Amino acid sequence: MENPFKKSSEQNKENEEIQAEIEENLDSKTVENEEETSENTEEEPIIVSQDEGINPLQEKYEQLNNQYIRLAADFDNFRKRQAQEREALLKYGAESTLKKMLEVLDNFERGMKAIETVDDCDKVKECYNLAYKNFTDVLSKAGLETIKSEGESFDPNFHEAVMQTPTSETPENTIIAELQKGYKLGDKVLRPALVNVAAAEQ
Repeated sequence: MENPFKKSSEQNKENEEIQAEIEENLDSKTVENEEETSENTEEEPIIVSQDEGINPLQEKYEQLNNQYIRLAADFDNFRKRQAQEREALLKYGAESTLKKMLEVLDNFERGMKAIETVDDCDKVKECYNLAYKNFTDVLSKAGLETIKSEGESFDPNFHEAVMQTPTSETPENTIIAELQKGYKLGDKVLRPALVNVAAAEQ
């Protein structure tokens, strides 16, 4: 007959071996977890360094943004200043010319008083010619120029043909007569000259 105590002793031994194996596995798992935790802890400074690398970019962005804001403000002030200067130019641009014209106005008034008691026509002509010369001198100093017409070739940029006269005495497209003077200021035409242009005879 088999001894029951012997069998129980063998089972206890087997149970102890299984228990020891389980504890060994648990210890190895604990070591692995500790190693993983250690590795994660070592990676944290890298993450921090990446965060620190963003700071210079943020500072650069803020610097450029501040520069943009200052430039935008400067440009807005410049635009307002230009608008004010343009408005002042339109309002007071003719000031210097008008001051010169006052001298002409004075001469006309003096001439009118002078001819009130004058019966001599030549004296009246002289006063008129002086006032006219004074007037044209002021306009010339202001930059006004007379467009040359008679005897010149017709130029649609400066002349406006209101008549055409067939003739063999003058080359075609030559201005025969000036019907109204034209004027320009620098390169800008203020008023084209009205002219009569020679045309070929039929």
